[in-house]
Amino acid sequence: MGASKITEYSSKEILLAKYAKALSHPARIAILELLLKKQSCICGDIVNELPLSQSTVSQHLKELKAAGLIKGDIEGVSVCYCIDDKEWTKAKTLLNRLFDKHVPCNNDCC
Repeated sequence: MGASKITEYSSKEILLAKYAKALSHPARIAILELLLKKQSCICGDIVNELPLSQSTVSQHLKELKAAGLIKGDIEGVSVCYCIDDKEWTKAKTLLNRLFDKHVPCNNDCC
């Protein structure tokens, strides 16, 4: 998005778009589901669970971390990742607000 156009959107719209972008790849959804299931996970464990290379998993983890949905702590030579509860709650709230705005049509509107 061009820098000149970014000012035309609210901070909530920009934040929601950031979350949506992070959620836009099935591998990232799979990583999030794995982290939600295990509560925390070391990067090597993620590679063992998914049909992806180490470098691909690392790239997806980087995107999720940049969006704030996950956080990671260095433990020796490994990084332990988990859901960032505070940011997850913000993402959930914004997504729910967007979806809750929909009012089903009573007729064939489209």
